[in-house]
Amino acid sequence: MAIKRVGLIKGCLPEELKKVLVSVASEWGDVVDDLNALQVIPLKGAMTNEVYQISWPTRDGDFSRNVLVRIYGEGVEVFFNRDDEIQTFECMSKHGQGPRLLGRFADGRVEEFIHARTLSAADLRDPETSAIIAAKLREFHNLDMPGPKNVVLWDRMRNWLSEAKTLCSIKDTKEFGLDTLEEEISMLEKELSQDYHEIGFCHNDLQYGNIMMDEETRSITLIDYEYASYNPVAYDLANHFCEMVANYHSETPHVLDYSNYPGLEERQRFVRIYLSSAGYQPSDADVDELVDKSEKYTLANHLFWGLWGIISGYVNKIDFDYVEYARQRFQQYWLRKPALLGSSGIDR
Repeated sequence: MAIKRVGLIKGCLPEELKKVLVSVASEWGDVVDDLNALQVIPLKGAMTNEVYQISWPTRDGDFSRNVLVRIYGEGVEVFFNRDDEIQTFECMSKHGQGPRLLGRFADGRVEEFIHARTLSAADLRDPETSAIIAAKLREFHNLDMPGPKNVVLWDRMRNWLSEAKTLCSIKDTKEFGLDTLEEEISMLEKELSQDYHEIGFCHNDLQYGNIMMDEETRSITLIDYEYASYNPVAYDLANHFCEMVANYHSETPHVLDYSNYPGLEERQRFVRIYLSSAGYQPSDADVDELVDKSEKYTLANHLFWGLWGIISGYVNKIDFDYVEYARQRFQQYWLRKPALLGSSGIDR
């Protein structure tokens, strides 16, 4: 559908979406009989989907209703099962953790619009905001979600590696060393699974654009659960730390600045608040252990999002240099691996 790639245009909405919007409006006692009355505002920062705020006047015209419309990105079915993601979305809503699902159509869905501010890259480094995120992440990890509580990380990476090999040219296969990654993934799984690791329901994509804050109450809402699954909580912490090097709203959103990676004290502070929010005071040894585990899991995170970037470069048409993003993640993997794991696995 052409509208999907050029963006939604007022008065030129997919018929299914029109019906959903009219139905939602009707449930709220509004009447949307003039599509020209709709206001369509594209929201920036999404890397997989296209996201819009759609508004219409209420019956008495005193204020506008707002909903969020999410148009699914092309090719994303390779990354996750959409039915599972919808189930997670609805379950999160029942837990009071996220927006309500208002309606679905073939290429997307309509969600409750959260009247809160999406965080910026700088917000992740603010000590007060970071502390709130740490406590919220602990709460998220403790959610009891339906389905098996098995670690998804390793099988997901293997599936993505298989897909990347299918899509990639010989040149890209060689550049990214895809033929060696199966052994790297197995090595990481073995190395990182030797000790006990707490398993929790992980967001797996905790970048600043997926965190919203109510400016009055300072409460945090985590959104976008497309990659959410059970995993070691250390991996989710690692993912969040890695996201601190990104600014997806810059002129070069694909460029990662690793000079912004949080230092040891910043990571220790985050982990201490994360652990203490569960109701007990962790020892320095407890904090250091989780910080160390999280740091090692950054290696898995680099491979995870590196593979995501390679595949996205072939299947997604959003204006983002996915391949260069993948290149930086793989470079960081090979750069950090000797310090974190020594001589384990394959050297390049």
